Amino acid sequence: MSSRDRILGRIRRATADGAPDPAVPRDYLRVHGARTPAGTADLLAANLAEYRAKVHRTDASGIAPLLARLLAGRGARTVLVPSGLPPYWLAAADATRIDDRPASTPYELDAVDSVVTGCALAIAETGTIVLDGGPGQGRRRITLIPDHHVCVVRVPDQVVDSVPQALPLLDPTRPLTWISGPSATSDIELDRVEGVHGPRTLEVVLLTGPAE
Repeated sequence: MSSRDRILGRIRRATADGAPDPAVPRDYLRVHGARTPAGTADLLAANLAEYRAKVHRTDASGIAPLLARLLAGRGARTVLVPSGLPPYWLAAADATRIDDRPASTPYELDAVDSVVTGCALAIAETGTIVLDGGPGQGRRRITLIPDHHVCVVRVPDQVVDSVPQALPLLDPTRPLTWISGPSATSDIELDRVEGVHGPRTLEVVLLTGPAE
């Protein structure tokens, strides 16, 4: 019998009296303050910028030239593209498209200059982008290995105020990735290092207007 089995056995014996689980009070605030959709988007932008993400705003007519400009400004010669990304988003970009393929190795992904994805949703109060591997996002690793990630968030459809509002909208069986700014860590002396376990640069595009 393993230590795990012994521990679980003790827990079962301790809870074998049939008593119902105690109720957990959930009287915390679901949202801190009242906001308009525009105010929620502004809060998201402010918190993303606080985490050192670069925030841009545009509409459907401006998304293609904006993404082309961001990739060109980065000097990106190649861009990784999930299968469900709207084709017109990158219609003006000069970078060579690299399809998201299961067979791609980490070395091949590391050689890609940039990746452009959508998202599942964004949380304004925490400045967090959530990915769930949907068609416009691709597999988790394509947003962790390339050094430059451009993430498009539809406003207001994909923006919520708080984490309690976000959780019921997410499928816990999907591969959820929660991103608050570019990848960063610090040592015991608080020296910040970016790009250790994810992209060094995160750019977020707030796209207004209806979904296609």
